[in-house]
Amino acid sequence: MAAVEAMALRPVVLRRAPAHSRGILTRPGPPRPRGPLPRTPWTTRGPPPDQLARVVERRPVREQVELDTVTYAGRQYFVPGLARPRFPPWDRGWREPWHSPGPRYEDMPLRKERGCFICHQRVRMLEGVRQAQWLTKTKLVQGLPAKVLSIAENPAYQLQEQEEAVHRAVAHARLWETTEVSPRREKYCPVLFEDLIHLCRSMSVKYPSLARRMLARNYRIAATWERESTLLQIRGLNGILMNSMTPIPPVASKEEILATKDHVLETFYPISPTIDLQEVNVYQELNDTGFKDGYPYSHPHTLYFLESANKRPNRFRPEQLRAKMLMFAFGNALAKAKVLYGNDPQVLEQPIVVQSVGTDGQLFQFLVFQLNTTDLVSNDGIKNLVWIDSDQNLYESAQCVPEVKKRVVTKPTGIYGLQPETFKKFLALYLHGTV
Repeated sequence: MAAVEAMALRPVVLRRAPAHSRGILTRPGPPRPRGPLPRTPWTTRGPPPDQLARVVERRPVREQVELDTVTYAGRQYFVPGLARPRFPPWDRGWREPWHSPGPRYEDMPLRKERGCFICHQRVRMLEGVRQAQWLTKTKLVQGLPAKVLSIAENPAYQLQEQEEAVHRAVAHARLWETTEVSPRREKYCPVLFEDLIHLCRSMSVKYPSLARRMLARNYRIAATWERESTLLQIRGLNGILMNSMTPIPPVASKEEILATKDHVLETFYPISPTIDLQEVNVYQELNDTGFKDGYPYSHPHTLYFLESANKRPNRFRPEQLRAKMLMFAFGNALAKAKVLYGNDPQVLEQPIVVQSVGTDGQLFQFLVFQLNTTDLVSNDGIKNLVWIDSDQNLYESAQCVPEVKKRVVTKPTGIYGLQPETFKKFLALYLHGTV
């Protein structure tokens, strides 16, 4: 009795109730430990096996009775609360190409166990030209060949008032073609290309053989080769190809071709040379120039690439663009070589030369590729050759809106920093093989 009275005389510790019962004071529960748990066998080694087995013992599952799903199939319209009906796939009795799921990859007739690495027009090579050199077994020479430079420097192979004509072409593309204040790159880049090609075509009055050429757009190429133990293929759409009725004569002499045996190809270990290529298992080992037999303009001459995307991330960087130019120039040359000499690897009696030009509307890249061999498996032996002249500006800037300071025009609209030497190289590549 005394103990009960003593407990009654003790001060009662009250705690605040939770939010849902705010305003009501209740008695506290047992105090919660604020420090670490005491070191006991349960806290250090866990519960005993018999206790653990009793906790994790699986309870018997009650037998579930399957219920019929009630759908709105019979009513033929949507009813809230009823399940959506599922019907078996409808068999048309014939194959509809737009609504056919198609066969599985494992069941396709062209499926092969060995993978093939595909290079297409959207491939951006991590290592740039070095990676393309290894894939195509090519030796790089900086600058354009001496024969092309001699054409560019000879005044007899230039237009009358050439610098003024180039200035008008650039001003037409950047200032006059559109009513916009500042034309976008996707607009002025193709216009500038067409204007420069038009200037080159005007030389056909002096050299009639230039009229025996043709520009091809949206053609598809396919070329297959083996590099060491890797199967590679170039295929799909690429740039604008100018075909000719006669091939370009070889640029390098036989002595220069034989000297490539001592060249050692640069590697970039531990990066794989096929790091950016697409690996597929459904493919066809095909070699096709993209043109039917009997096409009169059967020889590839120059391949043009226009990087006309407005947003910078959508455009190829200059190094990636040069690698793309090299790969597709090699692909066009290899496809033509296999048409002429067959699929057997060999050193070509008559090397095949393909040129390439890439631009974003201001900066130009020039490339000349010579295919000397189709024996690309090993790193030994004769190698192919490529000449690259990179980062050539046609003009410094185009002022579309005049610059005004304190009501005074400090910089009027116009083209600034025109560099006619770049167009001389553009024209020299166009005339190469004719003059």
